[in-house]
Amino acid sequence: MAGDELGASGTRALGQANHQLTFETRGSGFDDITRQVTDWLGAIGAQQGLLTLFIRHTSASLTIQENADPDVLADLTDALERLGPEDQPYRHTSEGSDDMPAHIKAMVTSTSLSVPVENGRMVLGTWQGIYLIEHRRRPHNRQIALHFIGAMR
Repeated sequence: MAGDELGASGTRALGQANHQLTFETRGSGFDDITRQVTDWLGAIGAQQGLLTLFIRHTSASLTIQENADPDVLADLTDALERLGPEDQPYRHTSEGSDDMPAHIKAMVTSTSLSVPVENGRMVLGTWQGIYLIEHRRRPHNRQIALHFIGAMR
């Protein structure tokens, strides 16, 4: 952590922390990773600042989406399938028929997210969660790099 001067509130003037989370996906679909990210922010004493998440893959992605009604995720899955169907004559097929569609889906979603942190918590809306989206059919190990910059306890 950089920045060891204490501010008036007892927090560090400015600090940084990096971490990598690894997830084993179940195959195609949305995995809510909000809790794991929240736990890491708590472990480093994040108070005020900016959290960046970056997925280190080209066939998986990140999104912030509704976490209340599971029909939202089902509808989003269906929409992504329409954007990158497997039954098209793609040139890139060396890694399987689901690989090129996975690249298309990752391209139209996000590989990185920025989330403000206030009072030690991510500033997410009431019904928002952070999701890793696996675009391949079979399970994969996925790594997400986290970076926080801001005031820390």
